[in-house]
Amino acid sequence: MLDIESSATTVNRHRRTRRRRVFTAIAGRSSCAVSAGVLLYAGFPPRSLWFLAPLGVGVLVLVIRGRSIRAAFFYGYLSGLAFFLPLLPWVGVYVGAPPWLALAAIQAIAVALFCAAAAAVSGLRFEALWIAAIWTATEGLRARIPFGGFPWGKLAFAQADGPLLSLAAFAGAPGVSFAVAVIGAALASVVRQVRSPTSRFAVGSVATVVIVPALAFALTPADDAGAARATVAVVQGNVPRSGLDFNSQRRAVLDNHIERTMQLGDDITAGRVPAPDLVIWPENASDIDPLRNADATAGIDAAARSVGVPILVGAVLGNDDGTSMNTSIVWDPVLGPGERHDKRKLVPFGEYLPMRSVMTRLSSYASQAGNFVPGSGDGVVDIAGIPTAVATCYEVAFDDLVTESVRAGAQLITVPTNNATFGRTDMTYQQLAMSRLRAVEHNRTVLVAATSGVSAVIDPQGKVADRSGLFAAQTLVADVALETRSTWATKLGPLPEYAAVVLAVVGCALAWRRQRSPADGLRPSTSGATAL
Repeated sequence: MLDIESSATTVNRHRRTRRRRVFTAIAGRSSCAVSAGVLLYAGFPPRSLWFLAPLGVGVLVLVIRGRSIRAAFFYGYLSGLAFFLPLLPWVGVYVGAPPWLALAAIQAIAVALFCAAAAAVSGLRFEALWIAAIWTATEGLRARIPFGGFPWGKLAFAQADGPLLSLAAFAGAPGVSFAVAVIGAALASVVRQVRSPTSRFAVGSVATVVIVPALAFALTPADDAGAARATVAVVQGNVPRSGLDFNSQRRAVLDNHIERTMQLGDDITAGRVPAPDLVIWPENASDIDPLRNADATAGIDAAARSVGVPILVGAVLGNDDGTSMNTSIVWDPVLGPGERHDKRKLVPFGEYLPMRSVMTRLSSYASQAGNFVPGSGDGVVDIAGIPTAVATCYEVAFDDLVTESVRAGAQLITVPTNNATFGRTDMTYQQLAMSRLRAVEHNRTVLVAATSGVSAVIDPQGKVADRSGLFAAQTLVADVALETRSTWATKLGPLPEYAAVVLAVVGCALAWRRQRSPADGLRPSTSGATAL
């Protein structure tokens, strides 16, 4: 009897020990998954810690390697939350926390899907290749669904200050993201090999970590001294105060931009600055519809006459059905309003509210989101004879929109933006990094015009030639290149991303075949403690 009781006690003790070990393992991996997400976040502007992005991928790959698909999905979701929650608070800064939390929770699913697929391909030959392709494919998925896509947080957008930026000219943003992910996965392989003395040294992984950045450095695009030039002016009129309520001061915002432009006109007349060929105003510079309001029309006319060149005016136009258009209008000093670009991609939870009836019940601030409708076209307008791409604010995050505009003949890229809507959050600097990547990707000068900052002049090599401060009235005047050469990225368009999707599918198919192969047998069960 005593032997039976002693045996039962021993079994119970073993069970408790096993449960503690399982709990400790889960807690440890969960902490590492969260740390990976934080590393990814810390790699993004305004911090210039671009090297943390591949480290974040590497830590995440180590966490999920050898785990079951279900466990990897769980760890991936934790990591995704740790990444997107601190990256996206600007979404809800003036409409309340629920939309921000909902968006971050949805975006984290993509990281979870990545981890589930990466766990499946772990252990295959060329593992880093498959993992990088899967990451790039999940970024492509996020850029399309839900709500028309949300590309914010692409690894490429963390590389504006890093050596991998030059790869954008050859394979676009997907190529840069792929390079970051493949380095991260290769680093994970090196760490794993070092920790396992019985394993062969990962020569290929070490080579990947060294060669990819070296190749990017060698491929840095050169400046084209023979390109045509133009003098441009970017006007940042500033706003009385930040937040959504600045719209109630829309007359003051318009007056600020008119006044700043007329000061530019005085400086031109006095010879203090060179006469520009064109002037760029930011998004929402005129929230009073200038096509319906005589006072706004007169003010913009006066500003255009003072500088004597066309102004690209960011305006909100009202539709008869109660909706609005976020528009950039070419305003000629003689002819008045002409060509226009209506914003094609709108910000969910900002310019429009998905699931409006649900969201307004969750947050009283949600009703402040706009009721805008998207436009169409190729995003190119003619300003003073210069074909100019207009990527209004959020649009600069979308690969296809900017590519379409440059393919349509744009020699200059403008990014009119209203960052006053997001206050002093990181959003301003994240968007600036995207603009720098687009400059390299398409070999074009990029002009960022913000209501309240940061406005910037970016050369085709991605360097910021001039920039404004935050919440200051400033005008940037610069001599810029008007490039016509197309990069490989412009020519290839979405093909690098499609290639990554194909590689991801091939990798997952190979993993499935390994699971089903009679020669290899089924992989060991990942139920219970092993699964976690």
